Amino acid sequence: MIRHGWWMLICAITTPALSQKDSASKHKDKAPKHADSAKVSRFFESEAPLTATLTLNIKQITRDKGDNAPWRAATLAYVTADSTRVNVPVRVRTRGIWRLKTCEFPPLRLNFTSEAVKKTVFHGLDKPKLVNYCRNTDQYQEYLLQEFQLYRIYRVLTPASHAVRLLRLSYIDSASGKPAATRYAFIEEDPDALAARMGGKMLKLKGAGKDDYDPYADALVGVFQYLIGNTDFALNGLHNAELLGLTNGQYIPVVYDFDFSGAVNAKYATVDPKIRARTVRERVYRGFCVPVDVYPRVFAVFDAKRAAIYDLYKDSLGARLKPDVVRETLKYFDEFYDTIDHPKSAKSEIIDQCLK
Repeated sequence: MIRHGWWMLICAITTPALSQKDSASKHKDKAPKHADSAKVSRFFESEAPLTATLTLNIKQITRDKGDNAPWRAATLAYVTADSTRVNVPVRVRTRGIWRLKTCEFPPLRLNFTSEAVKKTVFHGLDKPKLVNYCRNTDQYQEYLLQEFQLYRIYRVLTPASHAVRLLRLSYIDSASGKPAATRYAFIEEDPDALAARMGGKMLKLKGAGKDDYDPYADALVGVFQYLIGNTDFALNGLHNAELLGLTNGQYIPVVYDFDFSGAVNAKYATVDPKIRARTVRERVYRGFCVPVDVYPRVFAVFDAKRAAIYDLYKDSLGARLKPDVVRETLKYFDEFYDTIDHPKSAKSEIIDQCLK
């Protein structure tokens, strides 16, 4: 329900967003019509963490630093409920930019074949990202779990987001047979799989601006990024963002990679000097301008989902975070809600700050 005072404020506001092209404005305030029926693959239907083992040549994979790194042979194994060990052949390849240069163990993309995953827990997966440990320390594991939670929040808000599932993953060096680490990781839904269940297609086109995206979806992504304190994205340049084209003519932004957000507050995270923020904890709105009457509808969604978002930090997955991290995160979110629930603050901190 839209909070009292919003509609009086809307009537008094005039912003450049009101002059957007009719092609964008005609979709305002509308989420994708089929969003509620979008289903993820069976693998992501379960939230139970999967205990698995990844066996690969660690020395070889850590040397793969180029943009066109080759696929390397590996095995992903898990044990079924009846204690049967299942070994799934998979190819892996390094990915990313910052993490690839910085991490002691590189981020990976998995490549399954449909034959290999048939009748396994990985059935339906193709080339998903594996968000794995960067450094083999408890602190970096905490960062990963915090980022995992942000993907879960995004899923609460909209199905036009990547599904994720947590793994307790052991890494075995195939060359020596020795274990290297056991840490949490998560598999992130492949972009093409996301697009398929949404009835659309991921487009590799840069340059989309405020007149191209569906205003409601655009504002929802911008406000979500503001909630988590993330400025490390750019929709027009597809930096940590994807362009989802739907069959009804709508263009929806989809974002990912949240470890530079204020909610995670990683010690390595920095802010682009061009952005007016001293630290990642300082929120700056980076969404495009949309018609002004879209914002209260989006804020109402965040209000309606507040309890569900906070409950993610109380369930069995959220309980894997340290209690003090949970307290600080929810306090950070409280500050967000203080902003959107006061029309003057929302206007000055979000609506007036939109990218024109």
